[in-house]
Amino acid sequence: MQVVVCSKPGEMAVIERPVQAPAPAEAQVAIRRIGICGTDIHAFGGNQPYFAYPRVLGHELGGEVVAVGEGVDEALLKQTVYVIPYLHCGECRACRQGRTNCCQRLEVVGVHRDGGMAETLNVPASHLVPAPGLSAEALALVECQAIGAHAVRRGQVEQSDFVVVVGAGPIGIGVLQVAKSRGARVAMVDTNRRRLDLCRDTLGADAVWHAVEDDVIAEIEAMNDGALADVVFDATGNPAAMNRGFDFAGHGGRYVLVSVVKADISFSDPDFHKKELTLLGSRNATREDFETVTRLMASGDIQTAPLITHRGALADLPTLMPTWCDPQSGVIKAMVTLDEKPLDEEPAAGATS
Repeated sequence: MQVVVCSKPGEMAVIERPVQAPAPAEAQVAIRRIGICGTDIHAFGGNQPYFAYPRVLGHELGGEVVAVGEGVDEALLKQTVYVIPYLHCGECRACRQGRTNCCQRLEVVGVHRDGGMAETLNVPASHLVPAPGLSAEALALVECQAIGAHAVRRGQVEQSDFVVVVGAGPIGIGVLQVAKSRGARVAMVDTNRRRLDLCRDTLGADAVWHAVEDDVIAEIEAMNDGALADVVFDATGNPAAMNRGFDFAGHGGRYVLVSVVKADISFSDPDFHKKELTLLGSRNATREDFETVTRLMASGDIQTAPLITHRGALADLPTLMPTWCDPQSGVIKAMVTLDEKPLDEEPAAGATS
């Protein structure tokens, strides 16, 4: 089978590997779609903190089960599934508390072990979820939207909240859509006007502001009766933006860091205490968050098709990846297609292949 390996930062290659039969408790998935996420981009650029090379990237995966190992129910065969890529130990204190997303011995498919940039992938069957009502492309977007759902749950967003999301990429968009489903008012901040327009015109953001050209603090106060935001989310992956986000949070507010970067984050302690802020990290997602996303996809509260701006084939990834990582490319979500079947969803306006 074809596999794409990231051998070192900035370099990818297509290689051939034998197809291995699934081990006991595993199932083999024929990969149909792979979403390219920020983790893949950071790993390709050498900026992912939990990473070693060489590595097969890819953890936003939709596919079809084509083989099962010993002990796996054969009813799973031929099912269309998405992958929960967070392989937890089930034994550490975090796991025993239901916090499987931050397991002490967590392994993430495509980060700590080889992932789905391949024609097939063997995965513990317990981490495959059938979702026959969703298209292959929607399946490949469940994971990134689940990260947003987990962050919203961490931030305890309520209907009365005014929420500011900094970073209008796929994760920030996930936060936007899930927070809107809870009835909150949501404003988006970014430096990319195209992304901001998408959030306002298609995805229901109540306001959008340019991070540099607009006076974000004044805009927040104008929309929130003179107060700053009740909940702020950072989904930028930019240390300077993460530091600045403290300034957007109001008295008694919550600040949720969804991004992870190779940097120290700092803030003014007097201001932090004056406001009695709550600072929260948000890592990955749990099965509950995945279920939230598929429910919201089915109801139409989460849209996926508008996010997909670029498409390409697995064999072309070594050439495409540098282009997709370039901020000037206009990528919101790039999708890798591994079959010749007609696409399940209409491409977003301006999509490329």
